[in-house]
Amino acid sequence: MRLFNTLTREIESLTPLEQGHFRIYSCGPTVYHYVHIGNLRTFLWCDLLCRYLEFKGHRVTQVMNLTDVDDRIIKNAHDQSINLDTYTAPYIDAFFQDIDTLRIRRATHYPRATRHIPEMVALVQKLTGNAHTYQSDGSTYFRISSLANYGKLARIEVTESADFSRVDSDTDDKQDARDFVLWKARKEGEAFWTTPLGEGRPGWHLECSAMAMKYLGQTFDLHTGAVDLIFPHHENEIAQSEGATGQPFVRHWAHGEHLIVEDRKMSKSAGNFFTLRDLLEQGFTALQIRYALLSVPYRTKLNFTTKTLEDASHSLERLDRFLLRLGEVSASTSGFGTAFGRRLVTEFLKSFEEAMDEDLNTAGALGALFTLIRDANTAIDNHELTADDAMRIAAAITRADQVLDIANHQSQTLEAEVEKMINARLAARAQRDFAGSDRIRDELLSRGILLEDTPTGTRWRRK
Repeated sequence: MRLFNTLTREIESLTPLEQGHFRIYSCGPTVYHYVHIGNLRTFLWCDLLCRYLEFKGHRVTQVMNLTDVDDRIIKNAHDQSINLDTYTAPYIDAFFQDIDTLRIRRATHYPRATRHIPEMVALVQKLTGNAHTYQSDGSTYFRISSLANYGKLARIEVTESADFSRVDSDTDDKQDARDFVLWKARKEGEAFWTTPLGEGRPGWHLECSAMAMKYLGQTFDLHTGAVDLIFPHHENEIAQSEGATGQPFVRHWAHGEHLIVEDRKMSKSAGNFFTLRDLLEQGFTALQIRYALLSVPYRTKLNFTTKTLEDASHSLERLDRFLLRLGEVSASTSGFGTAFGRRLVTEFLKSFEEAMDEDLNTAGALGALFTLIRDANTAIDNHELTADDAMRIAAAITRADQVLDIANHQSQTLEAEVEKMINARLAARAQRDFAGSDRIRDELLSRGILLEDTPTGTRWRRK
């Protein structure tokens, strides 16, 4: 597999440090509120990457942090007169509910920042021992000038006149505006920890470095996140980690592009800020949202619109109907597999893997799926597929769906139930009980199932 590496600005082959085992750190949510759909897009493609590596036969250890202490969390908890754990608990629960709803598999570890203060303190102490820090008014800062290659990820030029770091200017107590805080001194009304560094709390950048190295080692394979984290967050992670260990921190950096809504940046003031809950309340399904989020490759900006969701709905219905047709072919025909059927499967899996192998091209992977559906539907219409062909095609789609996870998981149970009701309806019609037949049709229609009476029998599909 090949993936774009932000560090080198090239698409590179992925090879793990340990044969057959990828170690991945994914920047997770700051749990001061519900995550929005832009966050969920990032979490989704990170999971897709892990799934695909497993599809290729690798073992994956994924760590995703939960940032449960930062300025917003501290302020909101203080305003509500509750502690940090009490404030963040419902948002942590909501995060897990959201990713479960979207079929984003859970990572191997979800370390919380507040549970790893000793590791952060130890990291600062290492940096101090390596002459990368200084103290000012009780806070500890990282001195940018002490690290020769600072800026290599974001590709910024570090000069005394550069104003890039003003986005990270925490206080006026720094020796250089470019420096960043590692440990913040205690302030009145803020949560704090008593440590050898003094009373205070960690800086945001420090948290990820300490937790990543605890669970994945000083050097690991992949670090993922959104493009807005490249600078200063990920740049500062590199500085802290490599300044402490003297070893490369991450071999491969992968960043996903932003999500915009109706051609505009998502924001509450613009009225186009959506959480998963917002979209579900509007009547969209989790599967439609999942499909829409993965339909555009991760390094391409996604314009999330009503049409995007409508297109996702049509695509999912097409897949659903096709899987039902395959079931019908399996049940109504016989015979060994044909060369044509085997070729359909081979070409589909080859095209699917070629797309995913080249920088996680989900659009290409979905294109391969719907090319298979088109060609197989034509073959079914021409009576060219056997039962064995249909089962092979269904098995190939199931294999690809281990990565995409867009098939309706309830389809088999639903299929049996609907077929039972169709048989009851046919029995009612045979007895000229047309009122009973209509009641069954109406019941299915109310559940979103549309019946179609054809010369070869009754078929059904979702509306």
